[in-house]
Amino acid sequence: MTRWVLHVDLDEFIAAVEVLRRPELRGRPVVVGGDGDPTKRGVVATASYEARAFGVHSGLPLRTAARRCPDAVFLAVDREVYEAASAEVMATLREFAAIVEVLGWDEAFLAVETEDPEALARRIQERVWASTSLACTVGIGQSKLQAKLATGFGKPAGVFRLTDETWFEVLGDRGTDALWGIGSKTAKRLTGLGIHTVRELAAADPQVLAGHFGPTNGPWLVRLARGRLRSPVVDTPYVARSRSRETTFQHDLRDWDEVRGEVCRLARSVAEDIAGEQRPAVRVVVKVRYAPFITRTHGHPLAAPTSDVAAIEDGALAALERFTERSPVRLLGVRAEFAADSR
Repeated sequence: MTRWVLHVDLDEFIAAVEVLRRPELRGRPVVVGGDGDPTKRGVVATASYEARAFGVHSGLPLRTAARRCPDAVFLAVDREVYEAASAEVMATLREFAAIVEVLGWDEAFLAVETEDPEALARRIQERVWASTSLACTVGIGQSKLQAKLATGFGKPAGVFRLTDETWFEVLGDRGTDALWGIGSKTAKRLTGLGIHTVRELAAADPQVLAGHFGPTNGPWLVRLARGRLRSPVVDTPYVARSRSRETTFQHDLRDWDEVRGEVCRLARSVAEDIAGEQRPAVRVVVKVRYAPFITRTHGHPLAAPTSDVAAIEDGALAALERFTERSPVRLLGVRAEFAADSR
């Protein structure tokens, strides 16, 4: 039997769950984010395909989404409902003879042995639909990287296979940001080096890139572009690497003393969140989004692993002091990070 990796990705998951709750919204543009009021500040959590046709996508300000798609139905985020729907999907996936690695609410990798991965993928789609009425796309690959990228070519509700043999045929002429793990900033830096496509990155000298991206990241980028990265699918339960809280303010904060007060409040909330986990924090990160929409982050290592409220609050304030710009603030966030080996 041949080993394959399948990537199961639920289509427009949050919006689809909301449509199941409100069947009258089927076929209409649906946007989920914040408290559902597009006149307030907040960002889109997800949008239905009908809304995406108007350029609405995750992370877009709700007010912008409303301008782009004025006929959209805006709904508030309901985490408990999405978590319950996700748990049902993952339980369904575990019914198959596979190692299941959960990535989040709406996606998972499955390591399987089969001579017909497409047939298995379709059975998975049918089983998920029968148990939850949610549609999913399945990407097939010889690795997690290939399976993850294959999913994008199968959406919505399709099946697509990407392998060593078809890697460059499918991806070779695409921009480097088509690769899982390369964002717009890295792609821009690569363009500055004359590397525009996946094929060009695969042909690059790893040592040359090491000089620009570091001794680890430079060669890794080349291996990534060649599609030969291999990491095992594991069924170890997902453990969060951090806990965070953030607030979007309906009116910009202009008084930095007020900013400090809000950071302290968020830090105390985060400390309360991790108090019962028995996983002390080792670093605190503060996020500041200036008006109109410029985001910066700074971190501060803690002197020792701790769950102490005062220590986390002090760490957040120390991180905040690294921000030198005093422009109006529209969002603040505080994140406590755990040690890499913390469980």
